[in-house]
Amino acid sequence: MSVQATYLWFDGELRPWDDGRIHLLTHTLHYGLGVFEGTRAYVQDDGSTAVFRLDDHLARLRRSAKILQIDIPFTQQQLHDATVEVIAANELTSCYLRHIAFIGEGAMGLHPQNNPIRTAILAWPWGAYLGEDGLKKGIRCKISSFVRHFPNSSMSQAKATGNYINSIMAKREVVALGYDEAILLDTDGFVAEGSGENIFIVRDGVIKTPPLASILDGITRNTVLQIARRRGLTVEQTRITRDELYIADEAFFTGTAAEITPIREVDDRVIGEGRPGPVTQQIQSDYFDLVEGRQVYDPDWLATVDFTGATI
Repeated sequence: MSVQATYLWFDGELRPWDDGRIHLLTHTLHYGLGVFEGTRAYVQDDGSTAVFRLDDHLARLRRSAKILQIDIPFTQQQLHDATVEVIAANELTSCYLRHIAFIGEGAMGLHPQNNPIRTAILAWPWGAYLGEDGLKKGIRCKISSFVRHFPNSSMSQAKATGNYINSIMAKREVVALGYDEAILLDTDGFVAEGSGENIFIVRDGVIKTPPLASILDGITRNTVLQIARRRGLTVEQTRITRDELYIADEAFFTGTAAEITPIREVDDRVIGEGRPGPVTQQIQSDYFDLVEGRQVYDPDWLATVDFTGATI
């Protein structure tokens, strides 16, 4: 079924969903220079709805735009308010959100000159990205033949639309071979991340994750680091070799879409006992407690939605 909602927010106003159309000469459509964010709203334990770490996502959107010299014509507060508005307008108590800023139609060729910057926010219902069964039992992964971008070639700290061609190729490759998700190595041969997720392993009681080099600075990754430290667990941001991944006691992906998804197998090697381990289960439990309001680390992490505030 195609993604569908009733309203979207586009260039400063709510519009009917079908009005989210662009010209075929939209610069980003041809050359891939745009920035985006994926965010989620969850039903809270008290029955309300809140977006998890919305302002952190919007701050990263603006950092990505700065890296790529895209001047978003709205403030962070305007985008925050618009996000809440589009959720309320669609009456979505839980949803996935996509914020995107891209270069519109006008001059063609690689230099966009004075083409307008278009900005949109969309919300729609979306379940577990890698499947409900994957959240509970773990998924099968394969190391892709495609390597992650070299940091100085494509600006890996920018969540850029064009960067995801690399991810699409990797994902298609491994899905065609019967696996659930791809794992990409960096240009030096060390484990980088999934096609759309950060990766963690647990070995001998120590949690390890690749350092910020060729990988995206994930909001969920940061949340997991804070969960682990509050639990008194040892965390290392360090390079991980492919064979260390094979012999890990546990492994899991993190991401707004993927949430906390255990990895039970890599390259036909069973990870640990082939099911979510105790550390993964604890982190997953704490994460859902945070996003659903049962635990609070920082009250600013939850942006409450007022369903009486939408102006349609």
